Amino acid sequence: MTAVKALLLGLIQGIAEFLPISSSGHLELFKNILGLTEVPLLFDVLLHIATLFAVVAVLRKRIGAIFAALWRFLFGRKASRDELSQQNLAFVLPIIIATAVTGVIGILIEKVLLEEFTWMNGTKFVAANMLITAAILGLTAIVKPGERGPERIGKGRAAFIGFAQGIGVFSGISRSGITISAGLFAGLNRETAGELSFLLSIPAILGAFVLTIKDAGSMMATVSFAQLALAFVAALFSGMASLKILLKIIKSGKIYWFAPYLVLVGISGLLLG
Repeated sequence: MTAVKALLLGLIQGIAEFLPISSSGHLELFKNILGLTEVPLLFDVLLHIATLFAVVAVLRKRIGAIFAALWRFLFGRKASRDELSQQNLAFVLPIIIATAVTGVIGILIEKVLLEEFTWMNGTKFVAANMLITAAILGLTAIVKPGERGPERIGKGRAAFIGFAQGIGVFSGISRSGITISAGLFAGLNRETAGELSFLLSIPAILGAFVLTIKDAGSMMATVSFAQLALAFVAALFSGMASLKILLKIIKSGKIYWFAPYLVLVGISGLLLG
């Protein structure tokens, strides 16, 4: 891998992680184009860690408020009853439930499907999944905006969104796209659907890192530390920029804007893959 290729993959990861166009799908396609198919999955996960830092940086106020509300609830003599504290605390249980469901679905997909049916790791399968993501995003154009905030997510909706995130294990299915869409389909308001999606990315990325850390040795045989650092920094800063952009697009209710692009890339992948 060259420094230019490392920089390019970092930028792709940062931009595509938050924009609902599938970072894993784009990394898979571009690694094929650039002749980098030997780079192990851990490289992708480390770039996801960079975008995790981007989430923490952009949503630091919300994340800090959630931890503060949880601390007061667990250890405070008297839990705060103000509306904002209750709203922040309301994110905790849905995140736990959704993460648990995601873990079960994700492991089943990884161990039962992806290991058994190797064609699911191919370029054409990734391209087909991008078309599925496009269809999901397109449906958000006809969904009326919900009115449910954090306090009305509920266990069932959390499980549904967690299931959607589990499906995002498939390369080409946008994790952010499918979870935001699931939130909108479940009747959440746009801001809550967006924030919950990005908060859920934190435990999901950490879990993927733990599962792939065993590949560290093979990764460093193909990627130097300097190249990894360059890709990491590129993913971090491009991720922060794309997250801020997407938060504005979510509020406008126009994430379906990305569907035509995914159709174009998906069809191209099917024809050229």
